[in-house]
Amino acid sequence: MPELPEVETVRRGLLPAMEGRAIELAEVNRPDLRWPLPEAMADRLTGKRVLALRRRSKYILADLSSGETLLIHLGMSGRMLISGQVIGDFHHDHPAPQKHDHVVLHMEGGARVTFNDARRFGAMDLLPTATAEQHPLLAEIGPEPLGNAFNESYLAARLKDRNTPIKSALLDQHLVAGLGNIYVCEVLYRARIAPDRKAGAVRDPAALVPIIRQVLAEAIEAGGSSLRDYRQADGELGYFQHAFQVYGREGEPCLTPGCQSHIARIVQSGRSSFYCPACQT
Repeated sequence: MPELPEVETVRRGLLPAMEGRAIELAEVNRPDLRWPLPEAMADRLTGKRVLALRRRSKYILADLSSGETLLIHLGMSGRMLISGQVIGDFHHDHPAPQKHDHVVLHMEGGARVTFNDARRFGAMDLLPTATAEQHPLLAEIGPEPLGNAFNESYLAARLKDRNTPIKSALLDQHLVAGLGNIYVCEVLYRARIAPDRKAGAVRDPAALVPIIRQVLAEAIEAGGSSLRDYRQADGELGYFQHAFQVYGREGEPCLTPGCQSHIARIVQSGRSSFYCPACQT
């Protein structure tokens, strides 16, 4: 499942093709993805201008001139791909239509934005912009980890006396938006905290905030992590997986200078947690 850095990378890739531009024609090629698509979706998109393209947690939100917002969730295999002239020298010819091109947006300026999703675990919805934050998928999400509301005092207060493992706490979207399994593993390694330590027993929870921000910033700069189906909006791979210090490295040597231990894996709530038993306590 794409995490915050992957979704933010896709959003940034879509900006030149979508923000400030009109959707000249919208094609909706099936009635549903993970859930039914909005009624008359093609008509409601066609002719509307994208006023802003933003992200909330793992969702991309396109605010339209109609007063509606297009919500996009990539799911496990969804891709937003750009073809056609966009800006400057950035050019990808339009490919032939593919079997799983479920929604196609023909944009002002000649670009084509295609939502392709072989497994249809992604989702799209149209909702009133004025009340977008009240949508069931968005209403209970916590603060953005790169925003001002996510700070040292906030995190310390939310983790105090919490009896769940710190790994599970940081994956809780009610506590902080957009963090997923890969980046929480990397954060906890840098923080030298074992993934199964009780959240309320973390000695300095405030110290996690700058580490979370640094890991996310590095991942966004690298274009995210290309695992399984994820691609950037121009079809290119992300490269942060080459910088993983623990994720997916079970049995390999710990990268901390002087450490003689090897990366271990445990399963927490059905997800693999990678960590160094010597460095993380």
